[in-house]
Amino acid sequence: MTSHSDHAAAVARIRDRARRQEMREAHYHEARILLLIDRFTATKKGLNGLTKLAKLDFLLRYPAMLDRLLAEDGINWPHGTQPTSSERLAVESRMTRYKYGPWDQRYYSILGSLAARGLITYTGADRAEFRVTAQGAIAATALATTDEWAVVAQRIDLLRRNFNKSGTALKTLIYDRLPDAVDRPWRTEI
Repeated sequence: MTSHSDHAAAVARIRDRARRQEMREAHYHEARILLLIDRFTATKKGLNGLTKLAKLDFLLRYPAMLDRLLAEDGINWPHGTQPTSSERLAVESRMTRYKYGPWDQRYYSILGSLAARGLITYTGADRAEFRVTAQGAIAATALATTDEWAVVAQRIDLLRRNFNKSGTALKTLIYDRLPDAVDRPWRTEI
């Protein structure tokens, strides 16, 4: 028979493991979003709007969907960036179908965390503009050179070259050309 203290200790260990896993996931999502904002920050302009951020992130997280768009447009993946067979069958991190298509509720906390650490800035009320700071650019450059993030950074460059459109244009593109991604009830996983 287990004592109350044994049970309490077991519950504490489970909660601690869950918190550590949640932190690892948060850092992973923050790194990806930092790379996106970095690659879309130019001298006089940043990444405009949450809709654009979410749609670009969707194409990054669902490389099989991006592959379909590229194939339809006759665009080849740069060498070494093509989705792996496992990426074609699985999703890096699920998103939810929401009002304007794919969405992740974590965007607000991710962006807040990046801003609080001085890695990005954002301005505007109706349509936020996200820009990487000098410190954020250094961190993004360091990330992009690691084995873990190099392919992601190259895929973001591919997105910038071929899908640097407004959030509304990206939303329309996804609705028109990837209907299976949005043809589902709100708040269901894609």
